This record gives sequence, C-alpha cells and structure tokens, in this order.
Amino acid sequence: MPYAVRGSYFESCNCDPICPCRMSDGIPGGRSTHGICFGALCWLVEEGRVDDVDLQGLAVALVVRYDDDEVGSPWSIVLHVDATGDERQRAALADVFLGRLGGPHVSRLPWVRKPRHLLDVRGSAIRLTPEGEGYRLDVADAVQLRATQPVPAQPVVRCGIPGYEEPGRELVAERLVVSDEPFEWDLSENCAFASTFAYASE
Repeated sequence: MPYAVRGSYFESCNCDPICPCRMSDGIPGGRSTHGICFGALCWLVEEGRVDDVDLQGLAVALVVRYDDDEVGSPWSIVLHVDATGDERQRAALADVFLGRLGGPHVSRLPWVRKPRHLLDVRGSAIRLTPEGEGYRLDVADAVQLRATQPVPAQPVVRCGIPGYEEPGRELVAERLVVSDEPFEWDLSENCAFASTFAYASE
C-alpha cells in the first residue's frame, strides 16, 4: 500500500547529551550511555497519507526500552496513535510506524529490523508544542517531555530514526516523565533531539 508522511520529530531518552547513539560530525554512534536505554519518541505528520487516508495533523508516540547486551537487542515498545484520528487513520498510523507497510527508511528502524516486543497500541491524546529551540510533548497521562535548550557548541548531530540525511538539534531535557504501564521513570538533564522526518513506501 503506498504511503508518504513527513513532518516534525522529537525524542528523549536516558542517555547523557549528546546521545552516543547519534552520528556526530559524520562519526557513527555506538552503545547507549548506560547500556540500557529507555525513552519516548514522537512524530507529528504535517503532510501525508496512506493510500486514500489523510494523516495531516496527526501524531504518533513510541515509548521504548532496550538492553544493548540482550541477545538481538530487542526493543520493547508501546505505540500511541493520535486519538483525534478516526479508526482508519489510527490503523494507518500504526501500520506505518510499526513497519507493516515497509519502505526503505522505515524498514531500517531498530524496532522494525530487530526482534521486538509490542506491548500495546493505545489511542491517546498527543500534543507536540514548539517551545524555545525544542518542544514540549504530552501524551495523555503517559508522557510529559520538555526540552527547549540546545547543547552548547554542539557538532553536526544526526539521528538514524528521522534519517542521517536530516539535520537536527541536540537538546538537554528539562523533564522526561513516563507513567505508561509497564514503563515508569522520571528524568531530567538527559538527552533530547529535534529534527524532521520523511518516510515513504518507495
């Protein structure tokens, strides 16, 4: 099924800034700071559709955890799809971001190409609001994330999830609070990242 989606991307995890998973000045990243990584990722579709289903203005959030040293490094994930969308729109969002529709970029995403534990797909109110040089993200009562200040004097930082071809800004998170069964944490001064994304079926 053909699709194309593009828009804004925002994430934060428990790694120290600058997240060592990122590419810095063209040097590929490596292991996470603590060996076990957990965080929240968000995509706001500013333009896009799946076949005849319009997704403009809808958002997706992913709450994740993985262990670098677990065999295969599988990702455990909860996917939140925008509750303001209708049933077809929510299903289309899940199909794209879980990799069910393929696509050259989506197929390389770690929770698509690796083993994964899909714990749930939840319809939630998702709000991504520009603030400072970053964003504030609210996912119902499950995620509160705010990161508005960039890392000073940072190198050229890119992330594989929006795509290494997309420039981005490394940020320091003022707050990352998750209460999203089975995930629970409360962090500050950890890494965050803002960029754009463009995924398509071909």
